[in-house]
Amino acid sequence: MSTTVLAAGDHFVLPRLLTDAVTAAADSPVAVRELQLPWPHTPFGTVAEVTEASGTEDQMIEALRGVQICVTQLAPLTERILANCPDLELFCVSRGGPVNANLDAATQHGVAVCYAPGRNATATAEHTLTLLLAAARGVGDTHAELRRGIWRGDYYDYDSCGIEIEGTPVGLVGYGAIGSRVAKVLAAMGAEVLVHDPYAAPEALAGIAEQVSLDELLVRSRIVSLHARVTEETTGMIGRAQIAAMPRGSVLVNCARGALLDYEAVCDALDSGQLRGAGFDVFPEEPVPAGSRLLTTPGVVLTPHIAGGSQQVAHKAANIVAAEVGRYLRGEPLAHCANPDAFTS
Repeated sequence: MSTTVLAAGDHFVLPRLLTDAVTAAADSPVAVRELQLPWPHTPFGTVAEVTEASGTEDQMIEALRGVQICVTQLAPLTERILANCPDLELFCVSRGGPVNANLDAATQHGVAVCYAPGRNATATAEHTLTLLLAAARGVGDTHAELRRGIWRGDYYDYDSCGIEIEGTPVGLVGYGAIGSRVAKVLAAMGAEVLVHDPYAAPEALAGIAEQVSLDELLVRSRIVSLHARVTEETTGMIGRAQIAAMPRGSVLVNCARGALLDYEAVCDALDSGQLRGAGFDVFPEEPVPAGSRLLTTPGVVLTPHIAGGSQQVAHKAANIVAAEVGRYLRGEPLAHCANPDAFTS
């Protein structure tokens, strides 16, 4: 008897990618149904009690009838869905955290929820480096001016010239899967890499970076890039005082989370020359409001929260959750289960 799997994909992690990955990973027969969810053509949002979800409860209840396993990126898993889908046993979310799943309810219903840590670490690290280099060399403003037919020779003025990476102190706040990748590339480019991360193992930094306090990192670093998770401790961790502590004419980059940073303070620092450039992929409000100073302040390079998006990420995401399906069907322990108590409920 085959296991029925729902591949609830979207326009990024496509249903067919999930289907192909599950079919390849399963050692026993599986029957895969596909569901197309509307993200990103329609923004994700709150569905009942879960966040960052795409689709509706009614849509999922209908699609999950007779389904034992669901693989998805953004489909919601709510108390109501769980109550109406008694056959469901495993729900695999192909993203770094299963925020679109009600873990408590899933545990009570005996449904294991898996996720896909590290799926976009390389993509985000590469995008961070893209913004870092663009902000350090003034690519955003010069590109926009050339598109308007303006050729400015005064960018060769000493005070307008950009910053090289080689020999420059670059501070990374956070040294996880993304920060550590950024550090290795910067070190290879000849940067003096400083790291503030109380959880980083000394051996992981050896030969690559120096562990320092946040205060020391800010004082010494000409370029600072944020890679921390958002917690009560890190929310707003970089504000006016921290930016003022950086060397005048520094660069600040954030591809982590908007809540880490005071963006009004950034705009003021850019206007005053305390910062010479900034690169952002994440914001306190998304989409960025039309009247935001970030859209008009010189020196800022912006992208619309796309750091984690690449074709390779979509394949990695599908393969990570498909591997969990394979483990589950073989009776092996799951590698990335968010609610292991589901098996004892």
